Amino acid sequence: MKLSPRESTVPPNSRVAELLQGASFYDAWRITSARVERSALEHFLAAAERTPTWVNAAMGARNRVVQLLGLKNLGALGDLDRARASSSYKPGGRVGIFTLFELTHDEVLLGDRDKHLNVVLSVHKRLLANGQAVGVTLTTVVHVKNLLGRLYMLPVTPAHRIIAPAVLAGIAEEPHAA
Repeated sequence: MKLSPRESTVPPNSRVAELLQGASFYDAWRITSARVERSALEHFLAAAERTPTWVNAAMGARNRVVQLLGLKNLGALGDLDRARASSSYKPGGRVGIFTLFELTHDEVLLGDRDKHLNVVLSVHKRLLANGQAVGVTLTTVVHVKNLLGRLYMLPVTPAHRIIAPAVLAGIAEEPHAA
């Protein structure tokens, strides 16, 4: 049985929960994984490595459009160094298209900050009561800084509600996923 991500609440004991005040947008999606040994960053890497082709194509289209407005080309979500060990990632470095802000075994904060938006993505894992699985929650928090940021979020908000669970579903496609 393949489990699908479900819309969720932000984990109350997470660092990302502290960033919700004043947010222009946030959402959270949760999936179950049997990979209890895996860190939050490793769960993110597994999901990003399995980014659906259509998501990377959408990112390509986004990059072409926003460059006309003077915004930066982010690349594709699946643009990762697959040979790089997860232990080599450190705060301040890059994880694909994101900057790594904070890193613990149970939560990783990634994102991007520019003059238009502050975007923070959290992957948080919590051991479930049966001890045989973890709940993995993907939370996105956006703080808009100006009019261009607000305009940018108009098409991004509905698209994100489709893209975030599609990427998180990559965890369920792995061997050993619950």
